[in-house]
Amino acid sequence: MQVALDNVPAVVQLPHQGGILRWIRTTNHKDIGTLYLFFSMSMLLVGGLMALTIRAELFQPGLQIVRPEFFNQLTTMHGLVMVFASIMPAFVGFANWQLPLMLGAPDMAFPRLNNLSFWLLPFAAVLLVASFFVPGGATAAGWTLYAPLSVQMGPGMDMAIFAIHILGISSIIGALNIIVTILNMRAPGMTLFKMPMFAWTWLVTAFLLLTVMPVLAGTVTMLLFDRHFGSHFFDAAGGGDPVLFQHLFWFFGHPEVYILILPAFGIVSAIIPTFSRKPLFGLRSMVPATCMIGILGGSVWAHHMFTVGMPVGAQLFFMYTTLLIAVPTGVKVFNWLATMWQGSLTFETPMLFAIGFLFVFTIGGLTGVMLAMVPVDVQLHQTYYIVAHFHYTMVAGTLFALFGGTYYWLPKWTGHMYDEKLGQWHFWLTLIFFNLTFVPMFFLGLAGMPRRIPDYALQFTNLNSLASIGAFGFGLTQLLFAYNVIKCIRSGERATAQVWEGAKGLEWTVPSPAPHHTFSTPPVVE
Repeated sequence: MQVALDNVPAVVQLPHQGGILRWIRTTNHKDIGTLYLFFSMSMLLVGGLMALTIRAELFQPGLQIVRPEFFNQLTTMHGLVMVFASIMPAFVGFANWQLPLMLGAPDMAFPRLNNLSFWLLPFAAVLLVASFFVPGGATAAGWTLYAPLSVQMGPGMDMAIFAIHILGISSIIGALNIIVTILNMRAPGMTLFKMPMFAWTWLVTAFLLLTVMPVLAGTVTMLLFDRHFGSHFFDAAGGGDPVLFQHLFWFFGHPEVYILILPAFGIVSAIIPTFSRKPLFGLRSMVPATCMIGILGGSVWAHHMFTVGMPVGAQLFFMYTTLLIAVPTGVKVFNWLATMWQGSLTFETPMLFAIGFLFVFTIGGLTGVMLAMVPVDVQLHQTYYIVAHFHYTMVAGTLFALFGGTYYWLPKWTGHMYDEKLGQWHFWLTLIFFNLTFVPMFFLGLAGMPRRIPDYALQFTNLNSLASIGAFGFGLTQLLFAYNVIKCIRSGERATAQVWEGAKGLEWTVPSPAPHHTFSTPPVVE
């Protein structure tokens, strides 16, 4: 029997699913990237409000706004929210948006897993924030969750542990998806060394995530067993060792720094060549440097633990490896500078943030070299010098790259141009207020002010007041960024096919100086 197929359409058209259902069920990498970015922005607001409450308390000595217990809860949750629920999801959002476009892939390798990896995040974020409202409040053990203090916390600690498990599952799923996409779904002819640096940095980052997230999951599971099932992994009275927790946590914690900063390197490596009108200098050295950062990043964790009484030989090993990791990082910085050298530079907002990134991240790196020295670290450990160094590396390093990448790719994502003047105001105010916030903390740390305290001696008043003023200025400036993004999406000017040429009349055809070995002109035969 022959079936007539004349009236059967070639493609079955499913009814369009609009509204919230579309976002819940989407498997499109662009939609999921958008979800990641908006979730990250909302959690940046939550974590920023915690930071501003901390700085409001520290504006003057004495206790005037919050109780000491709540202050400690704020410091813990600020760190957890910013690291796990804001910065990491933002970079995963960039990966979802850009990697398929850069690689010539139709989508991510596992679209449904991609959807799952995002929708795990809101549940984890709710667990973290809701821990403030359980008996005893959120955990006050610091974002590092150090035992034995974390063993004695209330139910808020359990909520933080489960939230970390969910966040870890999301990260592992996302890392697997990214690795398979990069290795298996590149366009024909795109070899590994033809990939953009953004793809390379995310490939190394994804392998780092697969290496260290299970270690963190095992660590907090051991902590959970200590809390509820009578084990003594980290209890010295039962034969355990609290220092073991520090080793396990920092085996995750220091590679986490590179998990956050490597995608930022990839974004900066995309922006600087565009506005220098030159190819990225030294790609063949940038790729090995990226891989070396990933390898060495897993062998330096104990420089966070120089004060626990480890043997001198171990101190020397971790000091030398920490100093060694400055070499591949320096290779990247010098390659970016060489890319700009004699380029046709213009200074739109993305380029400003990329140059600002070089400035502030270099300060973070140089202070990190100082802290790698055991005698210096012993003196500065647990002071505000550590807070300043960490924020120059993480906040300036990651946020400046995220802002630059957003301005750089926003016209491609939305089809509209952002307000360039507002973007430049955003950059300069961010740079000024950031330095006003954290430069005083270097001097506070050198003067001996300990971190994670709600009260302090009178001699630290002026510098703390400056830091608090800078923090409020920095926080309010980000409202300008949010307004610019929303304005771009809703009513920005239409972007052209070559958006930066359309915005500023730039000549994309202006080449960098021709190499001496060019054979574009036929040789003259005598």
